[in-house]
Amino acid sequence: MISNINKIVKIAIEEDIGVGDVSANLIEESLSIASITTKDNAVICGIEYANEAFYQLDNKLVINWSIKDGYEVKKGDSICTINGSSRSIISAERVALNFLQTLSSTATKTRFLVDKISHTKAKLLDTRKTIPGLRLAQKYAVKCGGGVNHRMGLYDCVMIKENHIMRLGSISLAVESAIKKHSKIPIIIEIENLTQLSEALTISGIDRILCDNFTNEMLKIAVEMAKDIIPLEASGNIDEDNILDIAESGVDYISIGAITKNISAIDLSLRFT
Repeated sequence: MISNINKIVKIAIEEDIGVGDVSANLIEESLSIASITTKDNAVICGIEYANEAFYQLDNKLVINWSIKDGYEVKKGDSICTINGSSRSIISAERVALNFLQTLSSTATKTRFLVDKISHTKAKLLDTRKTIPGLRLAQKYAVKCGGGVNHRMGLYDCVMIKENHIMRLGSISLAVESAIKKHSKIPIIIEIENLTQLSEALTISGIDRILCDNFTNEMLKIAVEMAKDIIPLEASGNIDEDNILDIAESGVDYISIGAITKNISAIDLSLRFT
């Protein structure tokens, strides 16, 4: 994780500063104190990314956080102070805030939905619908918000979807192939109707069944069919308006791509004091 943070931040800084910060060079070098304040209620996430942005430019900066990742803050709260070179602080500002604003947005949205379904047994999962290059960061943000990480990529879980089934001939043949080639990693089968669920429930070796775009009534029937047999996951067109009904259907997991792709950055501001 640390090496990934270093690499991602380095790319972001090189992208932003290029051959040099021509605006920062306009001010005289001096020691200053700056603070980061939130203009939104939020769950903060991305502190190590922000630290790395400042330290890569100037490891003599002194950064003091009043909170930790996963803490809830209110509009107007000061969450951090930075002491050191004015030029360094200004040059690193945008990259540091970009990471904080984006990751805090994912954490905040996740916390909101997790709280909404907290009285049910359903766990909120993320997906692979992440910002390119920020998968590990956003999945970390999901955990800070109280969610659960789904597979990290195409390599750590077999996800058999409609196109795999179509090419392989049937659900049973697809599962058989998965067990033969990847016996040591989880197998999840995505189904689109109750007929496919009936078939999947007769096949051994499946770790979870994903019900894609099921109605609430279909989910309730599916939960009864799969009871004490296999965990069920609901996915597809789920948002804050319908997640409660879906969670109350009795499913074990709910996966939502919106918590990592449909996000609105938390408004943060850095100012010299």
